[in-house]
Amino acid sequence: MAAPLFLLAPPRSYTSLINAMLGQHPQAFGLPELCLFNVEVLKELWVRTSDEMSNDAKTRQGLLRAVAEVYGGEQTAATIRMAVHWAAAREEVSTALVYRELVERIHPLVAVEKSPSYTIDIGRMRAMYRAFPEARFLHLIRHPVAQCKSVMSLNEGAFALYVNSIEFLEDRAIVEPSLAWHDLNINILNFLDEVPPAQQLRVRGEDIMENPREQLAAICRWAGLRDDAEAVDAMMHPERSPFACFGPINALFGNDPNFLSGPTFRPHKVKFPSLTKPVPWRQDGHALHPRVIELAREFGYQ
Repeated sequence: MAAPLFLLAPPRSYTSLINAMLGQHPQAFGLPELCLFNVEVLKELWVRTSDEMSNDAKTRQGLLRAVAEVYGGEQTAATIRMAVHWAAAREEVSTALVYRELVERIHPLVAVEKSPSYTIDIGRMRAMYRAFPEARFLHLIRHPVAQCKSVMSLNEGAFALYVNSIEFLEDRAIVEPSLAWHDLNINILNFLDEVPPAQQLRVRGEDIMENPREQLAAICRWAGLRDDAEAVDAMMHPERSPFACFGPINALFGNDPNFLSGPTFRPHKVKFPSLTKPVPWRQDGHALHPRVIELAREFGYQ
Protein backbone atom coordinates (compact mmCIF):
# COMPACT_ATOMS: atom_id res chain seq x y z
CA MET A 1 0.00 0.00 0.00
CA ALA A 2 1.42 3.36 -1.04
CA ALA A 3 1.64 5.79 1.88
CA PRO A 4 -0.37 9.00 1.42
CA LEU A 5 0.98 12.49 0.90
CA PHE A 6 -0.74 14.96 3.25
CA LEU A 7 -0.71 18.73 2.75
CA LEU A 8 -0.61 20.60 6.05
CA ALA A 9 -1.57 24.26 6.01
CA PRO A 10 -4.01 26.80 7.38
CA PRO A 11 -7.00 27.44 5.13
CA ARG A 12 -6.61 29.73 2.11
CA SER A 13 -2.97 28.74 1.60
CA TYR A 14 -3.27 27.49 -1.99
CA THR A 15 -4.12 24.07 -0.58
CA SER A 16 -7.04 23.27 -2.89
CA LEU A 17 -5.15 24.21 -6.01
CA ILE A 18 -1.88 22.48 -5.13
CA ASN A 19 -3.64 19.38 -3.83
CA ALA A 20 -5.44 19.08 -7.17
CA MET A 21 -2.21 19.69 -9.09
CA LEU A 22 -0.29 17.00 -7.23
CA GLY A 23 -3.29 14.72 -7.53
CA GLN A 24 -3.11 14.89 -11.32
CA HIS A 25 0.31 13.25 -11.30
CA PRO A 26 0.09 9.91 -13.15
CA GLN A 27 1.17 8.08 -9.99
CA ALA A 28 -1.16 9.94 -7.61
CA PHE A 29 -4.83 10.30 -6.77
CA GLY A 30 -5.92 13.69 -5.47
CA LEU A 31 -8.73 13.39 -2.93
CA PRO A 32 -11.19 16.03 -1.77
CA GLU A 33 -11.22 17.07 1.88
CA LEU A 34 -12.01 13.86 3.76
CA CYS A 35 -11.77 15.32 7.29
CA LEU A 36 -11.59 11.75 8.59
CA PHE A 37 -8.93 12.41 11.22
CA ASN A 38 -11.09 15.10 12.82
CA VAL A 39 -12.90 12.25 14.62
CA GLU A 40 -12.03 8.77 15.86
CA VAL A 41 -15.01 6.73 14.61
CA LEU A 42 -16.71 7.29 11.27
CA LYS A 43 -20.22 7.90 12.59
CA GLU A 44 -18.90 10.91 14.50
CA LEU A 45 -18.74 12.81 11.21
CA TRP A 46 -22.54 12.63 11.30
CA VAL A 47 -22.82 13.84 14.90
CA ARG A 48 -22.92 17.56 15.54
CA THR A 49 -20.68 18.66 18.39
CA SER A 50 -19.30 21.95 19.67
CA ASP A 51 -16.64 21.75 16.95
CA GLU A 52 -18.82 23.05 14.13
CA MET A 53 -15.87 23.08 11.73
CA SER A 54 -15.68 19.30 11.93
CA ASN A 55 -19.30 18.27 12.08
CA ASP A 56 -21.52 19.84 9.47
CA ALA A 57 -22.95 18.51 6.23
CA LYS A 58 -20.24 20.10 4.08
CA THR A 59 -17.54 18.32 6.09
CA ARG A 60 -18.94 14.93 5.07
CA GLN A 61 -19.33 15.71 1.39
CA GLY A 62 -15.67 15.21 0.50
CA LEU A 63 -15.77 11.66 1.83
CA LEU A 64 -19.02 10.90 0.01
CA ARG A 65 -17.67 12.25 -3.27
CA ALA A 66 -14.46 10.25 -2.86
CA VAL A 67 -16.35 7.01 -2.18
CA ALA A 68 -18.68 7.65 -5.10
CA GLU A 69 -15.75 8.17 -7.45
CA VAL A 70 -13.54 5.37 -6.14
CA TYR A 71 -16.23 2.69 -5.84
CA GLY A 72 -18.81 3.90 -8.36
CA GLY A 73 -16.55 5.39 -11.01
CA GLU A 74 -18.55 8.62 -11.14
CA GLN A 75 -20.22 11.22 -8.95
CA THR A 76 -23.98 11.27 -9.41
CA ALA A 77 -26.90 11.53 -7.02
CA ALA A 78 -27.14 7.74 -7.19
CA THR A 79 -23.49 7.04 -6.41
CA ILE A 80 -23.59 9.55 -3.55
CA ARG A 81 -26.52 7.60 -2.09
CA MET A 82 -24.41 4.47 -2.49
CA ALA A 83 -21.61 6.25 -0.60
CA VAL A 84 -23.99 7.05 2.26
CA HIS A 85 -24.81 3.34 2.57
CA TRP A 86 -21.09 2.53 2.35
CA ALA A 87 -20.43 4.84 5.28
CA ALA A 88 -23.40 3.51 7.26
CA ALA A 89 -21.99 -0.01 6.99
CA ARG A 90 -18.77 1.28 8.59
CA GLU A 91 -20.21 3.65 11.17
CA GLU A 92 -18.49 1.90 14.10
CA VAL A 93 -15.15 1.58 12.30
CA SER A 94 -12.23 3.80 13.23
CA THR A 95 -11.53 6.56 10.77
CA ALA A 96 -7.94 5.32 10.49
CA LEU A 97 -9.18 1.98 9.16
CA VAL A 98 -11.67 3.68 6.85
CA TYR A 99 -8.88 5.81 5.45
CA ARG A 100 -6.66 2.76 4.97
CA GLU A 101 -9.45 1.03 3.07
CA LEU A 102 -9.66 3.94 0.64
CA VAL A 103 -5.89 4.03 0.23
CA GLU A 104 -5.81 0.30 -0.48
CA ARG A 105 -8.62 0.71 -3.01
CA ILE A 106 -6.68 3.26 -5.09
CA HIS A 107 -3.35 1.41 -4.80
CA PRO A 108 -0.81 1.67 -6.46
CA LEU A 109 -1.66 5.37 -6.78
CA VAL A 110 -0.52 7.66 -3.96
CA ALA A 111 -3.37 9.35 -2.12
CA VAL A 112 -2.94 13.13 -1.86
CA GLU A 113 -5.16 14.99 0.60
CA LYS A 114 -5.50 18.23 2.46
CA SER A 115 -8.04 19.04 5.13
CA PRO A 116 -7.07 22.35 6.77
CA SER A 117 -9.10 21.40 9.85
CA TYR A 118 -6.48 18.74 10.66
CA THR A 119 -4.14 21.54 11.71
CA ILE A 120 -6.48 22.81 14.44
CA ASP A 121 -5.38 20.03 16.79
CA ILE A 122 -1.98 18.36 16.87
CA GLY A 123 -3.77 15.19 17.99
CA ARG A 124 -5.41 14.94 14.58
CA MET A 125 -2.06 15.10 12.83
CA ARG A 126 -0.62 12.53 15.20
CA ALA A 127 -3.55 10.24 14.35
CA MET A 128 -2.64 10.57 10.67
CA TYR A 129 0.95 9.62 11.44
CA ARG A 130 -0.08 6.64 13.56
CA ALA A 131 -2.31 5.36 10.77
CA PHE A 132 0.38 5.90 8.13
CA PRO A 133 3.89 5.87 9.66
CA GLU A 134 5.44 6.12 6.18
CA ALA A 135 3.28 9.08 5.08
CA ARG A 136 4.87 12.24 3.73
CA PHE A 137 3.85 15.66 4.99
CA LEU A 138 4.07 18.77 2.82
CA HIS A 139 3.96 21.92 4.94
CA LEU A 140 2.49 24.53 2.63
CA ILE A 141 2.85 28.15 3.71
CA ARG A 142 1.53 31.47 2.47
CA HIS A 143 2.36 35.06 3.43
CA PRO A 144 0.30 35.92 6.54
CA VAL A 145 -1.21 39.14 5.16
CA ALA A 146 -2.35 37.52 1.92
CA GLN A 147 -3.67 34.44 3.72
CA CYS A 148 -5.53 36.52 6.30
CA LYS A 149 -7.10 38.76 3.66
CA SER A 150 -8.35 35.65 1.91
CA VAL A 151 -9.75 34.19 5.14
CA MET A 152 -11.57 37.42 5.94
CA SER A 153 -13.12 37.53 2.47
CA LEU A 154 -14.75 34.12 2.94
CA ASN A 155 -17.93 34.15 5.03
CA GLU A 156 -16.69 37.29 6.79
CA GLY A 157 -13.79 35.44 8.34
CA ALA A 158 -15.95 32.75 9.94
CA PHE A 159 -13.12 30.21 10.02
CA ALA A 160 -11.15 32.42 12.39
CA LEU A 161 -13.93 32.12 14.95
CA TYR A 162 -13.23 28.40 15.35
CA VAL A 163 -9.51 28.66 16.02
CA ASN A 164 -9.19 31.17 18.87
CA SER A 165 -8.58 34.17 16.65
CA ILE A 166 -10.37 36.65 18.86
CA GLU A 167 -8.33 39.55 20.13
CA PHE A 168 -9.70 41.30 23.20
CA LEU A 169 -9.19 45.04 23.20
CA GLU A 170 -10.03 47.42 26.03
CA ASP A 171 -13.54 48.12 24.79
CA ARG A 172 -14.37 45.26 22.42
CA ALA A 173 -13.36 41.93 20.93
CA ILE A 174 -12.37 41.65 17.27
CA VAL A 175 -11.49 38.89 14.85
CA GLU A 176 -7.73 38.82 14.28
CA PRO A 177 -7.00 36.11 11.65
CA SER A 178 -3.22 36.40 11.94
CA LEU A 179 -3.47 34.70 15.34
CA ALA A 180 -4.84 31.63 13.58
CA TRP A 181 -2.16 31.83 10.87
CA HIS A 182 0.46 31.79 13.61
CA ASP A 183 -1.08 29.15 15.87
CA LEU A 184 -1.97 26.68 13.10
CA ASN A 185 1.52 26.90 11.65
CA ILE A 186 2.98 26.40 15.12
CA ASN A 187 0.79 23.30 15.50
CA ILE A 188 2.21 22.00 12.24
CA LEU A 189 5.80 22.74 13.27
CA ASN A 190 5.32 21.05 16.65
CA PHE A 191 3.87 18.00 14.94
CA LEU A 192 6.63 17.83 12.36
CA ASP A 193 9.20 17.78 15.17
CA GLU A 194 8.00 14.18 15.65
CA VAL A 195 8.35 13.21 11.97
CA PRO A 196 11.66 12.14 10.36
CA PRO A 197 13.14 14.92 8.20
CA ALA A 198 12.98 12.78 5.05
CA GLN A 199 9.19 12.57 5.36
CA GLN A 200 8.55 16.30 5.52
CA LEU A 201 8.99 19.24 3.20
CA ARG A 202 8.17 22.93 3.54
CA VAL A 203 7.15 24.85 0.43
CA ARG A 204 5.97 28.43 -0.04
CA GLY A 205 2.82 28.49 -2.13
CA GLU A 206 3.95 31.67 -3.83
CA ASP A 207 7.02 29.87 -5.20
CA ILE A 208 4.78 27.29 -6.84
CA MET A 209 2.64 30.05 -8.34
CA GLU A 210 5.72 31.68 -9.90
CA ASN A 211 7.77 28.61 -10.90
CA PRO A 212 5.29 25.73 -10.96
CA ARG A 213 7.23 23.29 -13.12
CA GLU A 214 10.44 23.60 -11.15
CA GLN A 215 8.70 23.46 -7.77
CA LEU A 216 6.37 20.59 -8.68
CA ALA A 217 9.27 18.54 -10.02
CA ALA A 218 11.15 19.10 -6.75
CA ILE A 219 8.14 17.95 -4.73
CA CYS A 220 7.89 14.84 -6.91
CA ARG A 221 11.53 13.95 -6.30
CA TRP A 222 11.03 14.31 -2.56
CA ALA A 223 7.85 12.20 -2.71
CA GLY A 224 9.44 9.47 -4.81
CA LEU A 225 7.29 10.22 -7.85
CA ARG A 226 8.28 10.70 -11.47
CA ASP A 227 9.51 14.20 -12.29
CA ASP A 228 9.59 13.95 -16.09
CA ALA A 229 7.97 16.48 -18.42
CA GLU A 230 4.88 14.34 -19.00
CA ALA A 231 4.18 14.07 -15.28
CA VAL A 232 4.72 17.80 -14.72
CA ASP A 233 2.49 18.64 -17.68
CA ALA A 234 -0.29 16.57 -16.14
CA MET A 235 0.02 18.47 -12.85
CA MET A 236 -0.41 21.78 -14.65
CA HIS A 237 -4.08 20.88 -15.20
CA PRO A 238 -5.82 20.71 -11.81
CA GLU A 239 -9.13 21.37 -13.57
CA ARG A 240 -9.02 17.79 -14.88
CA SER A 241 -9.47 16.36 -11.40
CA PRO A 242 -12.87 14.68 -10.93
CA PHE A 243 -13.19 16.75 -7.76
CA ALA A 244 -12.34 20.14 -9.35
CA CYS A 245 -15.99 21.06 -9.80
CA PHE A 246 -19.18 21.11 -7.81
CA GLY A 247 -20.59 17.67 -7.14
CA PRO A 248 -24.15 16.38 -7.47
CA ILE A 249 -26.90 18.09 -5.51
CA ASN A 250 -26.58 15.74 -2.53
CA ALA A 251 -22.81 16.39 -2.19
CA LEU A 252 -21.94 19.72 -3.77
CA PHE A 253 -18.75 20.59 -1.96
CA GLY A 254 -15.87 18.69 -0.40
CA ASN A 255 -13.51 21.53 -1.21
CA ASP A 256 -13.12 25.32 -1.21
CA PRO A 257 -16.08 26.76 -3.19
CA ASN A 258 -13.81 29.38 -4.76
CA PHE A 259 -11.58 26.64 -6.17
CA LEU A 260 -14.57 24.65 -7.38
CA SER A 261 -15.77 27.75 -9.25
CA GLY A 262 -12.44 28.29 -11.02
CA PRO A 263 -9.93 25.44 -10.78
CA THR A 264 -7.70 26.36 -13.73
CA PHE A 265 -4.09 27.21 -12.81
CA ARG A 266 -2.41 30.31 -14.23
CA PRO A 267 1.25 30.85 -13.31
CA HIS A 268 1.91 34.32 -11.95
CA LYS A 269 4.38 36.27 -9.88
CA VAL A 270 2.98 37.01 -6.44
CA LYS A 271 3.51 40.40 -4.83
CA PHE A 272 4.43 40.15 -1.16
CA PRO A 273 2.70 42.63 1.19
CA SER A 274 4.68 44.37 3.89
CA LEU A 275 4.94 42.58 7.22
CA THR A 276 5.10 45.83 9.18
CA LYS A 277 2.47 48.11 7.64
CA PRO A 278 -1.11 48.38 8.97
CA VAL A 279 -3.17 45.37 7.92
CA PRO A 280 -6.28 45.93 5.76
CA TRP A 281 -8.78 44.01 7.90
CA ARG A 282 -8.35 46.29 10.93
CA GLN A 283 -9.66 49.78 11.43
CA ASP A 284 -7.26 50.77 14.20
CA GLY A 285 -4.09 51.02 12.09
CA HIS A 286 -2.40 48.04 13.74
CA ALA A 287 0.14 45.89 11.93
CA LEU A 288 0.80 42.19 12.44
CA HIS A 289 1.67 41.00 15.93
CA PRO A 290 5.42 40.68 16.57
CA ARG A 291 5.19 36.90 16.96
CA VAL A 292 3.45 36.64 13.58
CA ILE A 293 6.17 38.73 11.95
CA GLU A 294 8.88 36.61 13.60
CA LEU A 295 7.40 33.37 12.27
CA ALA A 296 6.83 34.86 8.81
CA ARG A 297 10.47 35.86 8.63
CA GLU A 298 11.47 32.37 9.71
CA PHE A 299 9.51 31.15 6.68
CA GLY A 300 11.47 33.49 4.41
CA TYR A 301 9.08 36.40 4.10
CA GLN A 302 10.49 39.90 4.55
